[in-house]
Amino acid sequence: MGCVLAIDAGTSGVRTLAFDEAGTLTDQATRPLTPHFPRPGWVEHDPVEIWDLVRASLAEVAGRLSERGTPIAAVGLANQRETVVAWDRRTGRPLHDAIVWQDRRTAARCEELAAEGQLEPVRERTGLVLDPYFSATKFEWLLTHGGVAAGADLALGTVDAWLLWQLTGGKAFATDVTNASRTMLCDIRTRCWTEELCARFGVPLAALPDVHPSCGRIGVVAPDVAAGVPTLAGVPVSGVAGDQQAALFGQACTEPGLAKVTYGTGSFVLVHAGARCPPPADGLVSTIAWDLGGHANGRASDVAYALEGSTFVSGAAIQWLRDGLGLIERSEDIGPLAESVPDAGGLVVVPAFTGLGSPWWDPRARGVVTGITTGAGRAQLARAVVEAIAFGVRDMVDAMTRALGRPIPQLRADGGASAMRLLLQLQADQLQVPVVRPRCIESTALGAAMLAGLAEGVWGGLDELRALWRPDLECAPHTDRRTADLAYGAWQRSVDRCRAWT
Repeated sequence: MGCVLAIDAGTSGVRTLAFDEAGTLTDQATRPLTPHFPRPGWVEHDPVEIWDLVRASLAEVAGRLSERGTPIAAVGLANQRETVVAWDRRTGRPLHDAIVWQDRRTAARCEELAAEGQLEPVRERTGLVLDPYFSATKFEWLLTHGGVAAGADLALGTVDAWLLWQLTGGKAFATDVTNASRTMLCDIRTRCWTEELCARFGVPLAALPDVHPSCGRIGVVAPDVAAGVPTLAGVPVSGVAGDQQAALFGQACTEPGLAKVTYGTGSFVLVHAGARCPPPADGLVSTIAWDLGGHANGRASDVAYALEGSTFVSGAAIQWLRDGLGLIERSEDIGPLAESVPDAGGLVVVPAFTGLGSPWWDPRARGVVTGITTGAGRAQLARAVVEAIAFGVRDMVDAMTRALGRPIPQLRADGGASAMRLLLQLQADQLQVPVVRPRCIESTALGAAMLAGLAEGVWGGLDELRALWRPDLECAPHTDRRTADLAYGAWQRSVDRCRAWT
């Protein structure tokens, strides 16, 4: 069958990865993505740069596979989800820089909508809360303040839709249900755009892409995209999912109650909630986990839902230590530095640089450092940042435990920071459940590859995919609940101080 390629178009970089039939990572190429900050609280990307990086990394990996004589069975795509792109379908040119999920420019608009009583209707239909994190108010801003005019050729979509358009040479104007469910324009029960929500935000329904299942052929790689790598031309693009749903699938959380955390730019916790949409839960959002489009091949439902919690800054706080403060030279240096001291010396960091996500949903919060003494140095600050990541995940998991009425049995961890054993141990101590890291921590890319490979027959069903998941490291709780709660209490007091700062 050859291999499956996965494109992971993330917030800080773009990658193409190759996986064989055993789910083993065999090749990859990475390109960093440039963020732009035109004003405080605003975050943008250049859509052309995103596509150029995808094309370059795809050509690099596909070229090496071609040299080795390895066929490509399918391409899957995972992407940063709520980020929005506007482009002209006639010319293919972007009409504005992409507005990134971290962007806070529509905070006041979300507050206006909440004051008008729109929170409950939006929450009931979409599973989401009124927060600038999600796409609808970003689309609205582009059409009202961003100079984007409605018209027959207007395309509005998340990053997956932009990349599918480019990969297929303009043949596919499409998104999948997981990305659609993050826009605040999709009814997550019918899995379709709604005229009512589009009208509420002034978004032309005709400007939105067709909604497809996460698993199933959407198009094929266009010949001009495959220039120089003939074996890539005509390869089916058959799996699409938002990065966090892709990670849930890649972590084999295909049964209700299984949960994962991805430590990326932010931290994202998802728990499989079953085949029926869960009711709204305090501090969390309900979202579509995937739609396998008839490829479940067993008793499992094709459609799965999830409860999700999102914190906006985790790995970004490590980058702040590296690039903003110069305390470390490389991101990997934070682990050894944090482990060089037994604790943070009373220091607590709340990295609410772009507001607080779950379970607080406070776009006006800002970062604070509390408990500073003359004994606080580089190592204590580094450890406090690592602890902050673990505390933020506990915030979300505690909310999930209340919503589900039972604790999760374990937490499966992936993403770059999961390489840090200290973080996983701190996380296990705070949650009082085992935290397990798989052999392949590239769960987002693996999930996208699995969705594409399942559609094209590389794998035969969910049972076969579950068998690919293998644990690498398990951290059991070492600290008793009382000690963990004391540390967590200091975090909660610090969070209270950062709320509604602006």
